[in-house]
Amino acid sequence: MSQIRAAISAISGYVPDDVLTNADLEKMVDTHDEWITTRTGIRERRILKDKEMGSSFMAEQAVLKLLQDTGTDPAEIDLLICATVTPDFPLPATANIISEKTGIKNAFSFDLAAACSGFLYALITAAQFIESGRCRKIIVVGADKMSSIVNYEDRETCVLFGDGAGAALLEPSPKYGIEDFILKADGSGCRHLYVKAGGSVKPASHETVDAREHFVYQEGKAVFKFAVVNMADACEELMKRNGLTANDIDWLVPHQANKRIIEATRTRIGLPEEKVMINIHKYGNTTAATIPLCLWEWENKLHRGDKLILTAVGGGYTWGAIYMTWAY
Repeated sequence: MSQIRAAISAISGYVPDDVLTNADLEKMVDTHDEWITTRTGIRERRILKDKEMGSSFMAEQAVLKLLQDTGTDPAEIDLLICATVTPDFPLPATANIISEKTGIKNAFSFDLAAACSGFLYALITAAQFIESGRCRKIIVVGADKMSSIVNYEDRETCVLFGDGAGAALLEPSPKYGIEDFILKADGSGCRHLYVKAGGSVKPASHETVDAREHFVYQEGKAVFKFAVVNMADACEELMKRNGLTANDIDWLVPHQANKRIIEATRTRIGLPEEKVMINIHKYGNTTAATIPLCLWEWENKLHRGDKLILTAVGGGYTWGAIYMTWAY
């Protein structure tokens, strides 16, 4: 690995004000609070209710705060990557819209779609530009308005997802930052978690809309089983090849899909509960935003040199883990 590491030098987040509780969902579908919390750990989630606002709005808020908090001139940003599966439009890229809204004029930008693993994929993509010396300041955003693709008549999926965005500033560091990573994909998982229509294979039509095929479809048991095994496997492999034990890890930062999946991963690598970032009870699954939202909430508990493992599994399937040291 290059002597220069890509380090997170600042983190920010945004969640909408409107809260959708389990009690609210009880009035919408055949479900109840105990069923939801027992199976997922979710008690409420945030919803961006304005139909004219998309993922870029939430990302804009997170990026503007990031720039303001760090005193960074937007002109200094070399690249912006937006991890999302709920882009504002099929084209242009949501990253382009975010850049325009936040005054970032000297950067190139693009979207990256890796579902719930999107933030990990985007971090590692950005790290290559930092380590090569091609870029010095990169913003990585995870943003998803999942409420726009959730069927609120499907009790299996509507309880899971919320809206939110998180943004990280990456800069070069000689000592701290991304140390190692594992990223993987298996396209055979497509049939278990995807949106059936709206792409080039099955463009939007009256028939696809009537059949409600523009919402997230998930086979919960298959996805759960895959996530439990592969999040833990990725973490374990990463720790083993870097000579790390549970005592060396200061924080596990897992994708917030299901508390049982998080618990299984924690147990497998031998970490105590107090070393795991969990906010799924407040925000649900915000897809590409879950990991940066955790880092944002725990920022004041992090210390320079802390060893973190970030891990996620997403639809497709995509999955992986990152080992990094905190830079501030």
